Amino acid sequence: MTTYDTEMIMPVVAAITGTRSTGHRELIWYADMFSTFLAPFATKDAHFYIGGARGIDSLTLLWLAGSTEARITVVVPRFVQDQPAEARHAIAECRNRIAEIVELRAADLATPAYHARNRWMVDRGHLVIGFPREGCETSGTWQTLNYGASQGKPRLIVPV
Repeated sequence: MTTYDTEMIMPVVAAITGTRSTGHRELIWYADMFSTFLAPFATKDAHFYIGGARGIDSLTLLWLAGSTEARITVVVPRFVQDQPAEARHAIAECRNRIAEIVELRAADLATPAYHARNRWMVDRGHLVIGFPREGCETSGTWQTLNYGASQGKPRLIVPV
């Protein structure tokens, strides 16, 4: 590969989705997993869209902000103040590394608002990276991954 070839490679723009249930693993396990599966994509020119929820959303936000130079956009279905305390804390802690916070201003914080948030992120990404809870085949994470597939976007699926 020549220098010209590497200049032609587009940076990764990825939507991250994942389970809110992460208490079954130690935090170091997630950090190791992100080092293995996110780090290869997390160049200084990469851009990640992350939902502003607890669980994988907060964990990937903290890891990307602390371990990479990638651009980060946090997307919430309504307002940041409506997010769980864990998520608000992660957003506040990483504020200097977050390029943009998108508040979609949904009228109601029900399932359709979260699905709309997930579609918004996938529509802007080139890749969907999903961390579904192992053994859970029906979830918002899988809905998001399947939506990405329906859009012809590649998916990286890492069960947790």
